[in-house]
Amino acid sequence: MSDVERTRVEERLRRAQEVGQLDLAEFDERVRATWAARTRGELERVIADLPEPPLAGSAVAKRSRVFSDTGGGTAMRVLTIIWTCLAVVNTTAWGILALTGIVVHPWPLWLLVPGAALAVLYAFGIGRPQRD
Repeated sequence: MSDVERTRVEERLRRAQEVGQLDLAEFDERVRATWAARTRGELERVIADLPEPPLAGSAVAKRSRVFSDTGGGTAMRVLTIIWTCLAVVNTTAWGILALTGIVVHPWPLWLLVPGAALAVLYAFGIGRPQRD
């Protein structure tokens, strides 16, 4: 029996813990048993009672990504975070000034222009993950 087999069983246990088939204590106990196993039979007994994990398309599947892992996705993620921070800070500052009675032009509206540019880039596929 090899460490590759033990690692495969440990990954199966990790997936079972992630989807709620095992609690953390039982996961820890079974991982210890996995690495202490001397035979394939002992290794099989560690996961024998576990049902197969749900398929990727099920309700327990990971949530879908908004941006891809490519350079375009990273750039869009960073630019979107920067734009969101600017929008929040500017809108808050403008709101405070408006509440204190200082009449000012609603300058946060100017942030709609770069926000629209980001939306158009995303609509054309820049930074969007590929569909399966």
